[in-house]
Formats: sequence, structure tokens, C-alpha cells
Amino acid sequence: QVQQNVERLFTRFVEEGKATVRLREPAVDLCLSKANVINLKTFLSAVRLAHQGNDTGVLPLSPLVPAKNSDVEKPKTKMIITSRRDYPLTKSFPFSLEHLQTSYCKLARIDTRVLCLKKLRKLDLSHNHIKQLPATLGDLVCLQELDLHDNHLEAFSGALCSSGLQKSLQFLDLSQNQIQALPIEFCQLRGLVQLRLDDNALLRLPCRIGQLSRLRFLSAARNKLPFLPSDFRKLSLENLDLFGNPFEQPNPLVPNIQLKIPSTLLECAARATVNHRIPYGCHLLPSHLCKDLEVAKTCRCGSACLSSFIQITVTMNLHHVAHTVVLVDNMGGTDAPVLCYFCSLDCYSQFLDRHLQSNG
Repeated sequence: QVQQNVERLFTRFVEEGKATVRLREPAVDLCLSKANVINLKTFLSAVRLAHQGNDTGVLPLSPLVPAKNSDVEKPKTKMIITSRRDYPLTKSFPFSLEHLQTSYCKLARIDTRVLCLKKLRKLDLSHNHIKQLPATLGDLVCLQELDLHDNHLEAFSGALCSSGLQKSLQFLDLSQNQIQALPIEFCQLRGLVQLRLDDNALLRLPCRIGQLSRLRFLSAARNKLPFLPSDFRKLSLENLDLFGNPFEQPNPLVPNIQLKIPSTLLECAARATVNHRIPYGCHLLPSHLCKDLEVAKTCRCGSACLSSFIQITVTMNLHHVAHTVVLVDNMGGTDAPVLCYFCSLDCYSQFLDRHLQSNG
């Protein structure tokens, strides 16, 4: 069906026997090459008339001759560009692309033409100068691998974590950027299997990182992590690399006490909501309270606490969460400090008694 179905005709290289007809439905590009120039021009004229609903019978079209297999170009699914010189400035990217690499092209932002490639499964934008990611990147609902290695990123948008990437994204490389923290929403990327965060300026990992139940490969070497979040214990990894972080020496005897006695009404309500799994949402509560509840801390006894708690760091052997562990330091250690919370003085006292007995 051609009538009212031609999105655009690309005829810049028609004198070379090349042209492209972009259809609306199905959304495909018909690429013509090695054509007889006169026949090609006649064909394009017929397409224009057919699109407008005019009679094409008056045109002297040549009889159709079956094309040879060698003359038929298959839809292009992969394109690799590794220099600024080869980057297409006037030509569009084929809509059929599933794998696109544009590295070492000095890109300061993601090309909007790339964001129209709905079939993309792998996008490699490494070794560029990208500072910010557009929210529309989340519209690439088939995207499984995203490589942003060696750019100038300072953040990873929470909007991307709430987009279609939640289900599709399996591999994410944010290494060699300038990221200090990841958003609360980052752990909504539940499909992640491999995550690379090396050589950034991370001061902390996402507090709900344990929700990444499919994660098997995690690398966050050479950052500024002083400790790991308590949720880190829930991970089940095959390979873990945290080398080169300035981890603090755990000291359970020096707690950070944030207890408010008596507890505020907000604290009591928040604990009850989490402990009893009472449904809530932005249609019931202000959005900032919903975010607070989503990152509520969990005491060793299993109870929740919001802003009234006791915090310490304890030692955890990383082999408890990963089969293969890259040494944390040059001394051959595989231990790291992890945060631990208590909802009351009673819970902390019980822990302290057991800790002193085991070390006494």
C-alpha cells in the first residue's frame, strides 16, 4: 500500500542509482542501489503519484525482473563508527539497526537520530564527551546493553530508571565518568546482570542495591566509597571488584546515635506502615514521604526505622555475596565495612553483648 503511506523520499544520490523510500506502515526504509538512473527516476515519480492517489498507468514503467540474491541488500543491523571523520552528519541511521557503536567521535550529547532507532539492542557511546543523558533514551525499549564508558557524565537520571529500561537493560557501563551518587530510583533497573562503575567519584552505592536480584557482575573499583549499604548483603554475585576504595575501619563500639526519644508521630507511623506492609502511594501521601518510606532502614531485628536509629559499621567478608572477589586492598583482604542499623537501644545492646562475647 503506497497511497498516503510514504513518509519521505531520499533522492540526493539518485544520479548514482541510489534512493531510499521511507514508509509509514510498516515503518521501514526501502533502500535502492545499483539501479539504472532513468528507470529509478521513473519509479520514484510513480511512487510520488501513487502516494498522492494519482493514476500511475500513464508512466512507462519497465516490467519487473526478479532481483538476484547478490543484488538485494539485507537490512543493516550493525554499524560501528570509531572516528569523528566517519560520523554521518548528513545521512540518517538505518532504522533497522540493532547494534550501534559511535566511539571516539567527540560527541558532546547523544544524537537525537539515535533516539529514533527503536530496534536498538546494543548502544556503545564510549570514549566521547557526553555530559548528560536525555530522558528520551528510556524510549529505546529493546535496549539491552548501554556502554557509556569514558565520558563526562556527572549523574544518571532517575527518569531513565523509571522508563522502559527497567525491564530491558541488562548491561550498563558507567565507568570512567564523574558520577558521585546514583539516584534512589536506580534499583528499579531490575533486569541488570552486569554493572560497571569503576573510576568515578562515588561516595556511596544505592541504599536498595539488594533489589537488583539478577545482578551477577558488579565492579566499582577506584571510587571514594567509605562503606557499603546494609542492603549489599542481599546480593548474589558471580564476580565483585571493589579494589581501590578508601574503606573505613569498622568500629561497632563507636555508634552514630540518631535516636529520638520519645519517637515522633511521623516515625511511629512510618515504622507501622513498613512493618505491616500498609499500601501507600503519591495519591495518599506527599511524594517526599513516599521516597522516605522507600529507603527506610531495617534493624537487625527486622523492624523498620526512618530517621530515628543507631548506625554502626561492621565487617563483612565479600565472599558471602560473591563467588569471585577481587582483593579489596593490597594486603590480600576480602573484607569490607557495611552499614548496620538498630531501631532501639535494646537492639543495639543485644548486638553489642554478642559482639563482645565473640571477641572476648
